[in-house]
Amino acid sequence: MNKRKRRKFQLNEKQLGYAMVIPSLILVFVVVLWPVAQSFYNSLFDYRLNDPARSQLMLGATIDLERYVDNHYYIDSQLEDLTSGEENEEIINTITSIKESIDQYHAQLISDEEINTKVEKIDEMLASFTPVTDEDLKYAKIDNDLASDYREKLHSSSEELTAIAESAGDQTKNQKFQQTADLLEATSGNILESNFIGFTNYGKYFKDARMWNSLWNTTVFTVVSVALELALGLGVALLINRAFKGRGLIRASVLIPWAIPTAVAAMMWGFLYDGQSGIIAHYLEVLNIIPGSSWLLSTSGGGMFSIILADVWKTTPYMALLLLAGLQTIPHSLYEASNVDGANKWQQFWGITLPLLKSSILVALLFRTLDAFRVFDLIYVLTGGGPANATESISIYAYKTLFAQQNFGEGSVLSVIVFLCVALISFIYVKLIGSDLFAGRTK
Repeated sequence: MNKRKRRKFQLNEKQLGYAMVIPSLILVFVVVLWPVAQSFYNSLFDYRLNDPARSQLMLGATIDLERYVDNHYYIDSQLEDLTSGEENEEIINTITSIKESIDQYHAQLISDEEINTKVEKIDEMLASFTPVTDEDLKYAKIDNDLASDYREKLHSSSEELTAIAESAGDQTKNQKFQQTADLLEATSGNILESNFIGFTNYGKYFKDARMWNSLWNTTVFTVVSVALELALGLGVALLINRAFKGRGLIRASVLIPWAIPTAVAAMMWGFLYDGQSGIIAHYLEVLNIIPGSSWLLSTSGGGMFSIILADVWKTTPYMALLLLAGLQTIPHSLYEASNVDGANKWQQFWGITLPLLKSSILVALLFRTLDAFRVFDLIYVLTGGGPANATESISIYAYKTLFAQQNFGEGSVLSVIVFLCVALISFIYVKLIGSDLFAGRTK
């Protein structure tokens, strides 16, 4: 009887454990996975804010009723105005045919009761000079075949009127026909076809040399900067871990570069790298480390060297802080015992410090690698990705595509690529390297 109760109690504990994990999983989904899922969904569309025909996510054909109603209001009057005073029967028949076809398509469009209600309401708002701000009212979904046929008819009618305008000898007549042709072409642009393109954007970027170059720049920056920060950070951590007079002041001073905002640090290093007045550029040239003072910010190699040096200077204290926390957990008695056994400092480092510091090193490497791979503000402020995209990271490329070009579809592809790379890095650390963290506990 007691065993049954105990098993039941253990089962309830297990269920309770799962129940406590669920809020964390929901939080992870909302904070991390939901924005990624939204970016992935956007990447499946040709979504551009600077193009009215692609400024919405449209799985099917959509019509911009505000612009359509506004343009359609003038179509009938302008077409009738073209026939008045026209003596050429062929031109009159062409205009009449165009008007009848447009009226038929318009009647077919407003035969939908919902669209007709929206058209009437929008017509009243436009008559009172009231802008349509309600997206649900402004846009309406229509049949794909109707949208395609109506667009084609408006476009072909515009071409017919343009041909008449070009053959007209009268300048006034030419302008009237061309204005109407432009109106019909603008109206065809109000009927928006689906901009769902699937994985086309991904295929484009997998063939994009600039994307691969930015990914390579990011990888080089990440590997070199993190390796240097690990070596220097470990040295600094070992130094400030020792007991000496003024250790508190030294520890506080070491953290100053890390405390400076990245954008401010990048601007500061920009002045130091300046080819004419930069003190860093001057002394590196004097020491023959660089070929010239202008080399740092004007060449591809100099640009990469500059951002790596600035990042190492700023982030080494962060690495040292993480490693110092790990050093503080190593019992001092181990070093005393090794001294009794006759081990020197180098042997103590390889036999005691490094093995026991491994978990802290892995955590520091994980944090810094992920942070370095997502680098944006340092490069954006210091070099802007130049010269000639030589220092452009994948994050900067995504930013330029998203915000400078306002191409949310293609920019979302780059955002998803960044996420996949970060996820891959995390998997490598946690599964292939981080599994060693628990080896000692399982033995």
